[in-house]
This record gives sequence, C-alpha cells and structure tokens, in this order.
Amino acid sequence: EVQLQASGGGLVQAGGPLRLSCAASGFTFDDYAIGWFRQAPGKEREGVSCISSSDGSTYYADSVKGRFTISSDNAKNTVYLQMNSLKPEDTAVYYCAADFSCGSYYLYYGMDYWGKGTLVTVSS
Repeated sequence: EVQLQASGGGLVQAGGPLRLSCAASGFTFDDYAIGWFRQAPGKEREGVSCISSSDGSTYYADSVKGRFTISSDNAKNTVYLQMNSLKPEDTAVYYCAADFSCGSYYLYYGMDYWGKGTLVTVSS
C-alpha cells in the first residue's frame, strides 16, 4: 500500500524559512516521482514542485521558483521541500503525492497517490 506522510508545517513569519518532509513507503521509491501541492482556503489546488527519484530532475511552479527547493534522500525514502522567503500567500495546506513521472503535466493535473496534508501558515 502506497503511503505518503507529509510533516513539518507550522506558523512562520513572512520572510522566514520552513522545511517540509514527505516520508514514502509501500512502493519502490526510485521508480516514482514525488510532488508537492498546496491548497489555500477558497482556492484551487496548485502544483508547487516535483522531483523524479530516478534521475533527480525537478520542476517548479513559477510562483515558487527561486524560493523553494525540492530534494530527495533516496536512502530514507523521503523528499524535502525547503521553503525560503515565505510570503503570506504561501499559506496553505501542503500535500505530497506520487506518480510515475514528474513535470508540468503532473503539477497541473495531479498525481495518482496522495498523502494527508500539513498546514503552513505565514504571518505578515
């Protein structure tokens, strides 16, 4: 059974950093891509970033380029999302998800497997 557990959310001041973790289990980690998505109250889900565990290729939404960095520790089956220079508009529930590949298509349409979210609140 595919399981994805996001953690690391919390309250942070604007301009500050926060790191999210996504622990994966139940599948061959190297064969999948992991993505981060977010949904703010009253807004549609947004694909934030994804990484291919096999070759390390990464993709980012324009809204987070230069501020967020996604990385993968294949030995720990864990993907991280380092978020710097946070803005109040980054406030959302962040979810990690998995699929066979990664790219703009997946960030837009979503992935097959989802974990529960972790709330990030950025205060101004």
